[in-house]
Amino acid sequence: MHVAGIVSEYNPFHNGHAALVSETRKAGATHVAAVMSGNFVQRGEPAILSKWARTRQALENGVDLVVELPLPWALAGAEKFAYGGVALLDAMGIDLLSFGSECGRTEDLYKAERALGSGELRERIRSELKSGATFAKARQNAVAGLFDEETAELLSEPNNILGIEYLKALRRLNSGIEPFTVRRVGAAHDAHAPEGFIASASQIRRMMRSGEDFSPLMPPSCAETARREIKAGNAPADLALIERAVLAKLRTMSPERFAALPDISEGLENRVYAAVRKAGGLEEAYSLIKSKRYTHARIRRIILSAFLGLDASMSAGIPPYLRILGFNQRGTEILHSMKGRAALPVITNSSDIFSLDKSGKNMLELENRATDLYALCMPKIAPCGLDRTTGIISISSFD
Repeated sequence: MHVAGIVSEYNPFHNGHAALVSETRKAGATHVAAVMSGNFVQRGEPAILSKWARTRQALENGVDLVVELPLPWALAGAEKFAYGGVALLDAMGIDLLSFGSECGRTEDLYKAERALGSGELRERIRSELKSGATFAKARQNAVAGLFDEETAELLSEPNNILGIEYLKALRRLNSGIEPFTVRRVGAAHDAHAPEGFIASASQIRRMMRSGEDFSPLMPPSCAETARREIKAGNAPADLALIERAVLAKLRTMSPERFAALPDISEGLENRVYAAVRKAGGLEEAYSLIKSKRYTHARIRRIILSAFLGLDASMSAGIPPYLRILGFNQRGTEILHSMKGRAALPVITNSSDIFSLDKSGKNMLELENRATDLYALCMPKIAPCGLDRTTGIISISSFD
């Protein structure tokens, strides 16, 4: 066995994701495991399809085993998102970390990763931040000043940035996993139009919400799963469906409670507190908080973290368990190989919960509550308890 791992959101799974899985197998992987965000994603939004629908899409299109990335890491910026995902893959004992990047060259990403580890960089970033730049832009400018424009340019593309964070996570974990990157093809991240049969996940989500035909942009079984979920009223999930509930929760929170949230720094809690008490809607709240310094995605994550009850301490360290969302026949072989060697508890059924420590049990309870709230984001409201009652997705075929 030569097991590759992919850190993913699959929001939703599309032709670009299928291409990465295919290239990963060509690179020698006999098995592919994915660590996937659950029902809420890094953009600070509910996933367009539930984690179980997206697990099915992945398993029917080349992925063999899907493990859930717990909420505090799924709803985090690039550094913590990458660290949580890589930590789970490392705990599984996989051999290869596969990811897409705009540059497609691991050696260039390593160069940028080393630059970001420079002792001089922090002070230069701090100086750039004083000019009002976002952290991402300040970091890029600092790298350009200390090193070279080519290395700094890598930090302008989202998949390159994630790739660099994956390499940083491997170093922090002292992991023996080998990194492997594939040059991203087709439409760019957040592009508004497809290139050939590959579109950004953002574009596919827009098409799903507007009722357009997204089928050519996804593997056939993925499109069928999406259509089935839409017809059943389970998708597309949208935070707008519970906007007043989100605002109601935010209006009850104190500045001190906002200060404990992830991604809050330098008095931002006061700006958030004032905005949510004035805003008549989420978009207005985002606009009131927005500045050159803080990205829209960061603000959405803060608002959603507040609603879901997260705080910054929850993503300290590594995730506390390996929760299996689904597998196919090859996936069972990965699970068997993990027995006795996985560095974290493996959760495949309700009885496994008893083996968790307090931190693990609290994390699962957080996921339960978040899924109950996700159920309100569906066009047809689902009952509470789905996180406890929905079984692992098992696919008999892996072709």
